[in-house]
Amino acid sequence: MNSIAEMRDAVFFAGAERGTRLQRFWILLILSSVIAAAGVAADSTATVIGAMIIAPLMLPIQGAMLATVLGDRLNLLRSISLILAGMSASIAIGYVVGLMVPQDIVAATNSQVAGRVTPRLIDLLAALATGVAGSIALVRRDISDTLPGVAIAISLVPPLTVTGLTIESASYGQAVGALWLFATNVASILATGIVVMSVYRVRDRSSDTGATPQKSTRRSTAVLVIMLAVITVPLAVSSISTARSEHDLSTIRALSENWATEAGWHVVDVEVEKPRIVIQVSGEAPEPRTASLARDLAASGLDFDTVSIEFIPIERIELEATT
Repeated sequence: MNSIAEMRDAVFFAGAERGTRLQRFWILLILSSVIAAAGVAADSTATVIGAMIIAPLMLPIQGAMLATVLGDRLNLLRSISLILAGMSASIAIGYVVGLMVPQDIVAATNSQVAGRVTPRLIDLLAALATGVAGSIALVRRDISDTLPGVAIAISLVPPLTVTGLTIESASYGQAVGALWLFATNVASILATGIVVMSVYRVRDRSSDTGATPQKSTRRSTAVLVIMLAVITVPLAVSSISTARSEHDLSTIRALSENWATEAGWHVVDVEVEKPRIVIQVSGEAPEPRTASLARDLAASGLDFDTVSIEFIPIERIELEATT
């Protein structure tokens, strides 16, 4: 098991090596942000994973967690300042990369963005488990080789570059969603880290903190409860909203496909943008009547005001053979 001094040396940007460690942090942060932004813009999962491996943001986040447990205000402020500065730099790099790309980088056309702008409770569960793994790796030297896997599992830099890319694309709602995913991951690392440090009695082994164990315990517990409450409620709302949207989309598609199939047509796409539904169908003339579909949709109890059906006719032309 690592000593308090070893853990402090691993995550705090302090001491004689502070300048060197800060230089390394910024080099890796800039490179990982450029790689992540380019990977998102190219819709390349492999490139984004590469950015996750070298991203250094995990260190100051764990530093903030350890400083909270130890009651070390100076290193807590240093860690928080570094997190905020790193966030700003990654978002700015994402914005600049967005300026270089001719098309908008948004969820509708990019799977990397789509996976990072609607955080749900399942994302919180994954982040909590990953945070536990990272914190245990900090405490125990025998499993520290799991840190590359933790870096891949916990998404830190990619959501920030997505925030910059979507801001540049004027998709501010998606930018907020990506930023909230980052905040969820950060809060999960902090919360699970406090729990893991308590399990391993790190605070009791500390001899260099000015906070009493009772005060430190109350402070850490309060921070833990507040963080979990702040991130859980919005994620629960988002999860419920997403589940309802997926249910509505599935119902509308099923009803549309039944109606289109009976007329010899097929459904090309269904978009639900409440209170409006857009259904695209394709087939050979004549166009099918819509009365039965309207009745089925009305009977489904879905909440919508307008249904638009876009017909895409297929015209067949037989070419005469030439000699």
